[in-house]
Amino acid sequence: MNELQELRVVLANSKDEANPTAEELRALFDRVERIGVIGLSRFPEKAARRVPSYLAAKGYDVVPINPNADRLLGREVYPTLAEVPVELDMVIVFRPSEEAGRHVRDILDRPERPVVWLQEGILAPDEVRDARLAGVLAVQDLCTFKVHRALYG
Repeated sequence: MNELQELRVVLANSKDEANPTAEELRALFDRVERIGVIGLSRFPEKAARRVPSYLAAKGYDVVPINPNADRLLGREVYPTLAEVPVELDMVIVFRPSEEAGRHVRDILDRPERPVVWLQEGILAPDEVRDARLAGVLAVQDLCTFKVHRALYG
């Protein structure tokens, strides 16, 4: 099975059939450099810490966003997305679905219009639909780790 076939298996498990295709996700990961992570955890055992750590180890510039920490992954942490002073290519949200819509709206307020990525199990259907209608690539209920591993092993 090649990497796109593996990724299609991962995509089939998402609750959002309108997520980008395997080909679109490969193109995304080939161009993304800086990733903001809302809810990057202080606790190493949580997925909200393991996944961003994995992405950082793969060479992505991971920008932690968490109002309850000062430094994570050896980096300065920003309390909110609005306080991040650098352009982001993508923003991953590790917050509950009931909070995710607010974060999607905050991402859409960024002038660089980064990709919206709601981690596996997180959905904000109305806000993701609005992001897509605004021309922003948006993903929900999909694990960045699983996608990256399917693509790059």
